[in-house]
Amino acid sequence: MRKQIPNILTLSNLFSGSVAIVMAFQADFIGVVIWVVIAALFDFLDGMAARLLKAYSPLGKELDSLADVVSFGIAPASAVFILIRDWSLIPGYLEFLQPWLPYMAFLIPVFSAYRLAKFNIDERQTSSFIGLPTPANGLFWISYSYGMHQLVAENENLFYLTIGLIILISLLMISEIPMFSLKIRKITFKGNEKQILLAVLMILMVALQGISGISWGIAAYILLSFLSYRRKR
Repeated sequence: MRKQIPNILTLSNLFSGSVAIVMAFQADFIGVVIWVVIAALFDFLDGMAARLLKAYSPLGKELDSLADVVSFGIAPASAVFILIRDWSLIPGYLEFLQPWLPYMAFLIPVFSAYRLAKFNIDERQTSSFIGLPTPANGLFWISYSYGMHQLVAENENLFYLTIGLIILISLLMISEIPMFSLKIRKITFKGNEKQILLAVLMILMVALQGISGISWGIAAYILLSFLSYRRKR
């Protein structure tokens, strides 16, 4: 039974992501945020439990990827789909494409699935990431959707921004750009400078912007990773 604890936590991640999808199609954006954040907590705990209990297994690895596709791919994409479909983001001259353009949101789980499959067979990603991690992608989109729907603006630039970000961030997930791990393995400042700086920035962003600050925090994570990559080169 002890060895099943990580799997139970992973399945709790999947359950939370499934609830988030329901929240999205009810246009309950705060509900999406709550349930995806809960999913992210379970995603963190299942890895911790596996390490503490030494309960790694091929089954757990596959379950983790399946859960992440739902919680950090399909659930955020569902929120973006509703955002584009129901909140007047599509420019007037593209109204004839209104029934189809919201489906651009589902590029998010497509690239998430590819990124997760790539991660599972890539032996270079044991202590850091190559490409944007799927949970970070999911947290960005739920925060973005929450903040954007509150604007309720018929500004066509928001549509172009949203579509541009879908393409850019999806490509970042499968890119070869190294991204630092968020895990702090030793309680020391040295060696954890980037993680501590990001934590401070995330707290500051959320304090200033509320839930919308999460997306700014993820943007800061991408920027810090890119700057670190350029510096090493």
